Amino acid sequence: MTEFNLRVAVKEDCPRLMELIKELALFERAPDEVTVTLKEFEEAGFGAKPVWKAFVIEIDGLVVAFALYYVRYSTWKGNRLYLEDLIVTEEHRGKGLGKLLFDRLFQEVRELGFSGMVWQVLDWNEPAINFYKKYGADLDAGWINASLSKQQVANL
Repeated sequence: MTEFNLRVAVKEDCPRLMELIKELALFERAPDEVTVTLKEFEEAGFGAKPVWKAFVIEIDGLVVAFALYYVRYSTWKGNRLYLEDLIVTEEHRGKGLGKLLFDRLFQEVRELGFSGMVWQVLDWNEPAINFYKKYGADLDAGWINASLSKQQVANL
């Protein structure tokens, strides 16, 4: 594998992370769903009250993969790492970068003393599902996602 650098994301990575988020949205057939601005994204990660943290992988100085998480509190389980996005650019898939990020997240769970890690995967994303199955992940089809947009909340 090409030489890489796995590190914690810094504010200067945000424009590139937004590019990768848009790439993911396109892959997930929802390109118009990314509505967060770069300024909002930076503030959420590096402002006065950061809510997310990310690990990035650089190759030749370019971020080609990242895993972004935040702390989710479960009344049943306690603090858990919630993996919001794990993204590897298309040209770098299949090279073990996803595994490196996943392993780093496991380390984070252990270091922070969390009770586990949770995430979502689209039911048609077979490559991702197969990746997660390699780890023995429980894939629970019994839950339905629910959400309200900013506009929907404003209209209530």
